[in-house]
Order: sequence, then C-alpha cells, then structure tokens
Amino acid sequence: MAHQSSDLTTSQVNLGQSNLSGDKRALYLKLFSGEMFKGFQHNAIARDLVMKRTLKNGKSLQFIYTGRTTAEYHTPGNAILGNSDGAPPVAEKTVTVDDLLISSAFVYDLDETLSHYDLRSEISRKIGYALAEKYDRLIFRAIARGARAASPVSATNFVEPGGSLIRVGSTTNESDAFSSSALISAFYDAAAAMDEKGVSSDGRCAVLNPRQYYELIQAVGSNGLVNRDAQGTALQGGNGVIEIAGIHIYKSMNIPFLGKYGTKYDGTTGQTSPTKTGDFIGPALEDASAATSGINNDYGTASEFGAVSAGLIFQREAAACVEAIGPQVQVTSGDVSVIYQGDVILGRLAMGADYLNPAAAVELYVGATAPSAF
Repeated sequence: MAHQSSDLTTSQVNLGQSNLSGDKRALYLKLFSGEMFKGFQHNAIARDLVMKRTLKNGKSLQFIYTGRTTAEYHTPGNAILGNSDGAPPVAEKTVTVDDLLISSAFVYDLDETLSHYDLRSEISRKIGYALAEKYDRLIFRAIARGARAASPVSATNFVEPGGSLIRVGSTTNESDAFSSSALISAFYDAAAAMDEKGVSSDGRCAVLNPRQYYELIQAVGSNGLVNRDAQGTALQGGNGVIEIAGIHIYKSMNIPFLGKYGTKYDGTTGQTSPTKTGDFIGPALEDASAATSGINNDYGTASEFGAVSAGLIFQREAAACVEAIGPQVQVTSGDVSVIYQGDVILGRLAMGADYLNPAAAVELYVGATAPSAF
C-alpha cells in the first residue's frame, strides 16, 4: 500500500469565525487535519500509481498521448519536412473534475463530554477512510475501462495498441481467480503483452484483492515471486514489496472483483464467507457513468462491468487523475457551535479520473468469455 506525504496545510482547514484562543485553534487544526489525512493516506493506493496533476483553474485538464513514428533514409536534395507518413499521430484526453465529494459527521458536545475516548479523532480518521475508498474505486474503474478500450490514437497504418484482457486459469470456475499458479502465469502474460506493446517497465504494478494476495504469499517459496529477502510484516503488508515479472503487487478492497468490490464468497469461488461480514464488505458495483449525479467522467455502469473481472495490472500511464481540491478538513465553530451545541466535521475533495493509454492497462478475468468493451 502506498504512503503519501501529507500535503495539507493549516490554510486548508477552515474553523469558521472561531473565538478560540490561538493555542487551542492550532491544536484543533493539527488534530482534525492530521487524523483525517492519516486515515486517507493509509487507505488510498491509486493516488501515487497513476498520472496525477493538480488543477488550478477551470474544470478540466488535457493530457496528450502521442503514437509512434518511424525512421527513414534521407534522399540527397530533398527537403526535410517531417516524415512522409505524417507521424507521430496525437490524441488528446480531457479529464474533468467530478462534483465535490464530501464525508461529514455531527459531533454533539454532550456525547463528547460523556465519552471516555477521543471521539473527534476517530471520526476524522473514518472520514479519511471514506474519501480514500471512493477515490480508489473511481481510479480502478477507469483503469478497467482502459483495459477494454482501443487506443485513442489511430491513423492510416499507425493504429496504436489498445488494452489487454488476460484470462486467469482455464476453467469456468471463479476459483481460478484465487489460484496462485494461475495468477503467476497471468502476470507473466501481462508483462509480455506490455513489453510487446512498447509500454515502459517503469511504474508497473498490480492490484489484487486480499485473498488473492495472500494466496501468493503462502506460495512464496515455490512460485515465481521475486524479492524473497523481504519477510515478516514487510512481505505480508500488501505494500508492493513483492513482485512478479517486475510488477509490484498491492492489495485493495476497492477493485472491481467478480461484480463486487474487493471480494466474493461461495458459488464457484471456493471461498467460504467468514460470516457476519456486515453491509460494507463486498458490495455490488454501483452505476458511475457520466449520467450519474455528481459524476462528470465515465466510470461505467454495473452491467457494463459484468462479473468476471479478477484484478488489474497497469503502468502509471494507464490512467490520469486531476485534483482541484485535495483532501481537506473543515470544522464549524463559533456561533454555529453554540446554536447546535456541537460541531460538524467535514472532509472534502474534488477529483476526476479517466483512462489515458489503454496499452498500459491489463484486466484479469475468469471464465471462457472476456469482458466486453464499454
């Protein structure tokens, strides 16, 4: 799991027209922003694994993707005015910022007085978790869309490679998604596909669900994993320490997985539910197309994703993310706190994502039929 350094500053935390003393105000700034961002950065994986830019003005940013060109011999006396084929072709991808994403909670003063624990710190941290979850899910969905797409760069005799769909295993059972030997074979296929398509080996990574990751860890002594010198918590932490074919491996519960987020039990998966999983483990994918309220990019609908996706392998050029507002905290105070006898703790961010270079995206799937393009 990637850890980012905090880019929060005290100017990003709004305590309103507070009458707090300077020392207490500074304490609140440190408490809420620190806990919220700690929760965010410990759970967000995708932010550092794709192309990310900060939007200063406007609603969108353009990313340029160029195709290949050729080398040719010069004919003496001929003017050099660019290759005769007009290469390289260029495509522009516009990524728009989605609407403001928020997570908030009201903290009642009396509850805080009667509690034996630091209520505000815990709430701030959980707000960070919620923002990180949505952030990762949108980016991973964008990468999966790219894996199913053709290249946006297309010219006569210069059609660039698109995304890759690689089958895990050879049966029609979903249990293939958890087979360490089948996963390793798929990783080498993915690495070869990206090599053949001219994708840089720098910044290649994979995101699997926890049970897939631990299947690989259990077989570390007998499979194709590299970095066997890493042991203990480093090896098992899901932080990209282990790798296959130069692809760093992370684990997340926010990837599209067999029609759900992160995990699936029973059926032909071969995985038994640990019971009492609650409402938030393995929820079904929601619709997140541009027609969905608050969304200005296209992250696909649940039906478009289907139920065969089993992991993602990609290089950082696979997707682009723009941030207009990074993770921030706002807290009410002053007269508002007096009127309501409590405070609202608000976490917010504004971002958008889309696939960029499909050739750098690989989606793993199970079953005899590959997932369809969006």
